[in-house]
Amino acid sequence: MKKVRKLTSRKWGVSNSYKAQKIAEVVRGWINYFKIGSILTATRRLDTIIRYRFRMCIWKHWKNPKTRYRNLIKLGVSKKNAKSAAGFHGYARVCRTETICYAMSNDV
Repeated sequence: MKKVRKLTSRKWGVSNSYKAQKIAEVVRGWINYFKIGSILTATRRLDTIIRYRFRMCIWKHWKNPKTRYRNLIKLGVSKKNAKSAAGFHGYARVCRTETICYAMSNDV
């Protein structure tokens, strides 16, 4: 878990594709090491944590409320929801909202 937190740190200034590549290496290693057991439950939990932390990284990259609003509109969020989400403070809080989870699905 500490490795995932380190690799998905918001202050680590590398691209998200590089972060995804490094996380894939770590997760692949864990899966190969823990082949037997309750791996399904652990991987589902890990998946939700990684997606949440990636949403925070993307949200921080967008920086300004105007940029956030514009990008949320591009992702298919209604103008009303995009306006309310763009004004939120706190990365962790906003990235758990339904609007952001809908906008930044598996495709992003």
